[in-house]
Formats: sequence, C-alpha cells, structure tokens
Amino acid sequence: MASDKTTLGFQTEVKQLLHLMIHSLYSNKEIFLRELISNASDANDRLRFAAVSNSELLEEQPELSITIETDADAGTITITDTGIGMSRDDVVNHLGTIAHSGTSEFLKNLSDNDAQDSALIGQFGVGFYSSFIVADKVEVFTRGAGLPVDQAVHWESAGEGEFTIEDVERPERGTSIVLHLREDDKDFLDDYRLRALIRKYSDHIAFPVMMLEQQMPTGEEDEELPEPGFEAVNSAKALWTRPRTDIGDEEYKEFYKSVSHDFQDPMVWSHNKVEGKREYTSLLYLPAKAPFDLHNREAPRGLKLYVQRVFIMDDAEKFLPLYLRFIRGVIDTNDLSLNVSREILQEDDNVTAIRGALTKRVLGMLEKLAKDEPEKYQDFWNEFGRVLKEGPAEDFANREQISKLLRFSSTHTDAVNADQSLDDYIGRISGEQKKIYYVVGDTFAAAKASPHLEIFRKKGVEVLLLAEPIDEWLMGQLREYGEYELVDISRGELDLGELGEDDSAKSQEELQEEHKGLTERLADVLKEQASEVRATQRLTDSPACLVLGQYDVGYQMRKIMEASGQQAPESLPILEINPEHPLLERLNAETKEERFSELANVVFDQAALAEGRQLSDPVAYVRRVNALLTELSA
Repeated sequence: MASDKTTLGFQTEVKQLLHLMIHSLYSNKEIFLRELISNASDANDRLRFAAVSNSELLEEQPELSITIETDADAGTITITDTGIGMSRDDVVNHLGTIAHSGTSEFLKNLSDNDAQDSALIGQFGVGFYSSFIVADKVEVFTRGAGLPVDQAVHWESAGEGEFTIEDVERPERGTSIVLHLREDDKDFLDDYRLRALIRKYSDHIAFPVMMLEQQMPTGEEDEELPEPGFEAVNSAKALWTRPRTDIGDEEYKEFYKSVSHDFQDPMVWSHNKVEGKREYTSLLYLPAKAPFDLHNREAPRGLKLYVQRVFIMDDAEKFLPLYLRFIRGVIDTNDLSLNVSREILQEDDNVTAIRGALTKRVLGMLEKLAKDEPEKYQDFWNEFGRVLKEGPAEDFANREQISKLLRFSSTHTDAVNADQSLDDYIGRISGEQKKIYYVVGDTFAAAKASPHLEIFRKKGVEVLLLAEPIDEWLMGQLREYGEYELVDISRGELDLGELGEDDSAKSQEELQEEHKGLTERLADVLKEQASEVRATQRLTDSPACLVLGQYDVGYQMRKIMEASGQQAPESLPILEINPEHPLLERLNAETKEERFSELANVVFDQAALAEGRQLSDPVAYVRRVNALLTELSA
C-alpha cells in the first residue's frame, strides 16, 4: 500500500555524478558491491550502538545481518540490512543530495581522466551512487528502527535527473536496495561470482553476509531438493581482532577501502594490540592521496571508534592530534563505557593516554617509511607535508620527532620537490657554521630568485627555500633544531663572519660610513616607505633588497592574518643597497633632486617586486619606468 508519491529532482551535483557513473566511470565495476555492503554494515553498526541505550529499537528482530539475493528472471540483485534504516526525510536528504560540505570542490576536481575521477568519488564519500555503474534503475525500501510499519519509504530512480519517493508498509526495519542490472552487467547474477566478490572485498565485515545455500543435486531422477536456507559467505569477524600473522596484505588493503571509502590502496599501515594497564587494538592507515578537505581544520576527521567490538562513532577525533588528521583506521578499546560520548572523550584519562601512544605510533610509522622507502616518503610529503608542518606548534612533546620528518627544498639542488631533511642539511655543513639558513618567498620561483641568496651562493652556503603559506609561521615556532639556530636571511642584519668572509672585507660600520651620504639621501626620499636605508654586503648582483626588522611580521604571515580578518602590526621594511652596483653609482652621481627622487622610488619598487610584494602604487612605478625608457631612447 502506497501513498504520498512524489517526484523530486536530484541536486545539480548529483546529476553530474550520475552521468559519470552511468558512462562507466569505474574501470572495475565490481566495486559497487563493496560500497553497498560497507554501507549496510555501517547501518547495522549504528543500530547496535543506538540499542545500547534504547533496546526497543531492536524490535522483535535482534539479529543484525546483511542478505544478498538474486533474481535471474527479473535481473535484480537485492542487498538488505537489518540496521538503523531511514525515515522519509533521511531518504530525501541522503539519496537526493551529496551530503557533504565539499560538493563544489568535488566538481572542481573532476577531470577527463576516468582513473583520477574514480579516486575522487571515494574521497567524497558518495559510494551509494556506485549502484548506477551496473544498474539502469535502483529501488530503495527502508524503515527507520522504531518507526511504525506504515512509515516505511520506497525510493526509486533511473539516474536520469530525478527520483520518486512514496510511503509504503514494511514489517522489517532496515534497508533493501534493489539493483535492476543493465543487460551487459547481468553476469553479476552468477552465484559463484558474487560469493567470490564478497570474500574478496567484504570478508572482514563484522556481520554475516548471507546468501541462499548452494545445493548440489545428486543426479537422481525426480529428486526433490529441500527449500534452501541462508548461509554466511564471509568470515564475519572484525579484521582488527585477528592476529596479524593471519592477515594478508590484500585483506588489509580491502579493509582500508571499506572503512575509508577510498578507491586506492593505502601507502602503509600499522596493526597493534596493547594489553596490560590499558587494553586496545588499533589499525592505522596512511592514505596514498590527500582528501579534498585536508586543509579544512573544521572538517570531520578521526578514527572509527569501537568499544568492546561495538561501533560507537565514525569520527573520533580525540585519539589523534589535528596535524595527523589524514590518518584513517579503527580503534577498539575495552577501557571506555559503551555509553561514551564526544563530551566524555574530551575528559577521559584513558583517551589521553591512548592518544599519546597512537601519536607516537604514527610518527614511528612515518620515520620508518622515510628511512626504508625515501621515494615513497617523498610522495607522502607531497600530499600531506603542509599539514604535518602544523605539528611542531601543536605538539611540543613530539616536536623533535616531527622536526626530523619535515622536508624542505634548498639551494643544494634548486629543484622543487627535491626535498631535504634538516639532518641532510646539517650533514653538508662545512666549517664552523652553527646556523641553518632559510629564505621565505611567495612562490618557489620567488624564493629561488631572492636577492638575499646572492652572498650565500657566492660563498657556497646552502639555504632552505620556503614557499608555502605556513612556512614562515613554522620556522617562527621551531627557532632551532638541535644545536643549530634557524635564521631567516631576509630579516635583521646579516652576520657574515661564519660565511668565510675574508679579512680584507670592509666591516659593516666602515661600509656604512663610506656611503653615508647616499643612504641619507635615500632615507629622506623614502621615509614613508622604508624605516631605514643602509649599505650591505649581502648583495652581489642586485642593486637593492628589502629586509625585515628582527621582530617584524613577515610578508607571508601578514597576508595570512589579513585573510583571516586580523590586523597585522604596521611596520616598514629596511632598504639595503649594493653601493657598488652601477645603478646605485648612477644614483649617487645624480645632482637633480627631482630626478634622484624618481630613481630612488624605482629602486625601492624593484626591490619590492623581487620579494614578490605588491606595489602600493603600480601606476606610479609604470610611469617612472616609462619616463626612464623614453629618456634612454631619445
């Protein structure tokens, strides 16, 4: 009996997603079965947890299972769970939209590459729509646990832009998904193939995945076979509860894909059981690719939490610090109450202790990867390095261990993504150098071309090239590594003593005194733009550069603060000049004050552009340069 049948349109983003699905986005179509069984397992888990505090939700049907049935005549596969089910509003919200904050990012990232797009589907958690890889029509029959029999819902769609929804009666709680297979995909009706796929992808599911028993006829005439019953196809034992020696790599990989909804293999994993004062089992995975919302610190994150094998929550964020939010996996503990909530997790001493141990385990896993497989670690760094850089400020206790994992480009290779550790840098130091030098640029190209590098290149001293928005903040947090001070070469006065400066070189005081007239003239003209003008020995090819005061907010940090609505403290840069540069010699010889002023402003603006800064008055700069070019051509 049906009522209130309504036709609704899919969210625009779902239409585009379904178009991709229907046009064979996935090269491996059998993935649909893993996704739907994983969703059914989640529904069972949620009911089991809800029933801890409200046993009436189990109704007269305490068993939690997943059943798969086929109908060769109708060409259908039906996947049924006895889990939490859905109300009418749930169905509209979950099956009519991509229930995710990153829908627009998902669409931005779509490409013409099917393999890349299939990976994106996994990152965006839209596994239900994989039904349309093999089905030209999908029906969903569902009733939420605890709802009346007549408040069940029937949802139906051919994946063409709209769906229908109506109220029906359903005696059983839970959800049935009916896939009407396309003609080319009816080979999935084969009983042996389905069983093989279940064992391949879902053997670890903690609930029995049931199919009708296979009956083997004896060959006798007029043989009557008994009505077949249902039997479990999978082992129905949570993978993390099994000994590591009994689990193969492929099982670990498939379990990861199930819990993460990722379509790629993990990079590495760690399976550990702790017994004694605290008892828990953890299975932690390092993904191969970053999720789309990795840099959103407010996005849901964390491990799947089980207490005594009972599912509690999907995103238990308290078991790992925020800078390790890319880790996926499961934590199962005996030390928490089944009624644990997010609020209790914040205050529980057991959680704090487990968090510390799991953090150490992840950092150890990364250290091992860096040591044993440096190329794979570089892949990790390219994906997750920016997030790991948040660690030294957030986790003081593990700052040294995190610092060893950091990687930086440097003048040793001048190549982006040829990253060095701080230990690599120290290993190449010669002489008495006790500092690790770095320069910050708006881009890698800007950092690599920074005029501040000139004296360091001349002296053969390596400098780290930093170009990510978080880098300046990171170095301000670290300040030192072991016995080495971290020094920004674009900040404060430069001490050339340990760079091997020869004895014949002029002291800073002598240099300043010799060119006092020029620096004072420049300071007078540029008093609104520069806090000071001084001669320098740090430049060999460039006429001038801008230097930050020792305690001034850097250009990179200033942009971050302004973007977040914070007001950065006002400060003017220092202009350092190379008095031996022909442009400065020409400037020093200029007797006309108006012309001197124009040239001085050009020198300052060029120094700002070399730093990657935006000019305060680009039109004036263009006018001055055009005037100079016109004069030269006259």
